[in-house]
Amino acid sequence: MSNSYGKLFTITSFGESHGKCIGVIVDGCPAGLPLTETDFQADLSRRRAGNNPASTSRKEKDKAEILSGDLNGFTTGAPLCLVIKNENISDADYEDIRSKMRPGHADFTAYEKFGGFNDWRGGGRFSGRITAGFVMAGTIAKKILDKLDIKITARAVEIGGIAIKDTESPETKKIRDAIAAARQAGDSLGGRHAQG
Repeated sequence: MSNSYGKLFTITSFGESHGKCIGVIVDGCPAGLPLTETDFQADLSRRRAGNNPASTSRKEKDKAEILSGDLNGFTTGAPLCLVIKNENISDADYEDIRSKMRPGHADFTAYEKFGGFNDWRGGGRFSGRITAGFVMAGTIAKKILDKLDIKITARAVEIGGIAIKDTESPETKKIRDAIAAARQAGDSLGGRHAQG
């Protein structure tokens, strides 16, 4: 797994789930794009855990900080460095992962890939928390695409093998029940999505 993606618009993800921070470096953002830290909050709040019963109980503010690449509310053309400080961190909560790796997670893969030197706390680099950096990069990308009048959408079409027809369908209750059962069992469910 690479930590950097893209050529013209390059993003490099960094940090670990229970490290000091998580973040992203964005290179290729044009100069003069209006951008402030508050621009990220709506997207970060939407992805933040704890907004529904199917998510983790971990609570984080997920407040973006721009460390470089902006001046007076506009991008400068230099690489943007964006961080979110981790506050709700606890090594003790994940101590058992060292010897009891979770099915459905990348604990064993990370252990093998990094020879046991991986950050195992909360899944380290392989935690869903890392997606916050991608969300921040996506906020910037959306602002660029808006200038070009391009819109992108995505939605879940299946969760736990149950197809989603619409948000009011009987399948929605089945999915909620399946998520609740998996959570009760200490497990999780996979899904598929569609883009437009």
